[in-house]
Amino acid sequence: MTSRYLLPALLAFGLGATPALASDLRLAHFMPAKSWQDTDMFLAWAEAVKKDSEGSLEVKVFPAQTLGKAPAGYDNAKTGITDIAWTVQGYTAGRFPLSQIMELPGLFDTAAQGSCAFQMLYDSGALAEEYKETHVLYVHTHGPGQLHMSKKPVKTLSDLQGMKLRRPTTVIGTLLSELGAEPVGLPAPGIYEALERGVIDGYMLTWESVTGFRLAELTKYHTDFGFYSLSFVTTMNKRTYEGLPAKAKAAIDRNSGMDWALVAGRGYDKADEEAIKALAPISETYQIPPAERAEWQKAADRATAIYLEELKAKGLPGAELYEKVKGYVTECKAKLG
Repeated sequence: MTSRYLLPALLAFGLGATPALASDLRLAHFMPAKSWQDTDMFLAWAEAVKKDSEGSLEVKVFPAQTLGKAPAGYDNAKTGITDIAWTVQGYTAGRFPLSQIMELPGLFDTAAQGSCAFQMLYDSGALAEEYKETHVLYVHTHGPGQLHMSKKPVKTLSDLQGMKLRRPTTVIGTLLSELGAEPVGLPAPGIYEALERGVIDGYMLTWESVTGFRLAELTKYHTDFGFYSLSFVTTMNKRTYEGLPAKAKAAIDRNSGMDWALVAGRGYDKADEEAIKALAPISETYQIPPAERAEWQKAADRATAIYLEELKAKGLPGAELYEKVKGYVTECKAKLG
């Protein structure tokens, strides 16, 4: 039995009080192997940690839900099923209510802006209670999500009525309901099968995820929607982090926070641009007519008001943090150019 697994046994018999000093860590995520997230974010992060720890800390990356399903990511990091997990806060409804303010429509234009603002919000301490069970490495967002359909395009608001659309979180589900669609809760890795089985007519997702999850095989109609973005967290088992040797812990700390939030955000922006180019020859993309966009915006505004009212009813400072996020976005736009 290695030292990694010996400690829990010792603790069970009351023979240990301090976590073992593991020489390697497991990082789990749900994107496909060799996706840009896998290579440019997680494997790159692993290499950076190895370098900064002078080779004393190895990180093994487990892609494509090979070490836990996407919705269980946060709990898997909390309990130690994995040491580090990357997940969507909204996959566990109601658990990160203040973090999900970042999903509200129209807050920012790019993933880099959103990631910068989200990390600033986290660094302010306003979200400490939501993440007290783990050690957060960094938070970020993706860019504006789009609408993708399998059998018929959505050109106007009337085309959307009654359509069964995958929604990533309940916040986005409210937006879809306000637009007249029927939201269906589903993690991103399950979209392909749901489309094949006819469970959904389309889905909300970024451009880059259409190519990343091979969904272009089943969807050729796209509407430039852009009314939402999704929030993410990369977080670590607290016991594992606290038990690391000083050099290893310092390497983790050097590779946490804003720098990696921006690696993620800029990565999403670049991947979106590449996906748009790749999809152009094999699909059809529609813009919301200017005369109709005001109606879509009204639905987005209603969804925002509904969510902020829900936070208020729970005694949470949703409106206050919403205004702070808008201020952070303004700062990030100025900083990032």
